[in-house]
Amino acid sequence: MLDSLEKMLAKGMDNALLRFGLGKGYLDAGDPQKAIEHLQHCVAFDPKYSAAWKLLGKAWLAAGDTAQARQAWEQGISAAVGHGDKQAEKEMTVFLKKLDRKA
Repeated sequence: MLDSLEKMLAKGMDNALLRFGLGKGYLDAGDPQKAIEHLQHCVAFDPKYSAAWKLLGKAWLAAGDTAQARQAWEQGISAAVGHGDKQAEKEMTVFLKKLDRKA
């Protein structure tokens, strides 16, 4: 799957959905740094993409950077509130609470 998505990107088919797919694929494959790279492009394309913010926070957490994870989830909550995505808002709020408990 990642190979075909990378080929699409190489052909210039760059958009938020493609970057989200690449980010999720790399995160699932255990490569949080590559996931972060693609998810940052994704939210640059579409700052209201709350699912991408949620995944970006998870990628930062997997990379060991809780401050960046927190920042991603805070921005994601703002994005989710902005367009009524209650489920994503709730999930990211829970992630932040878990970070607070570990701190």
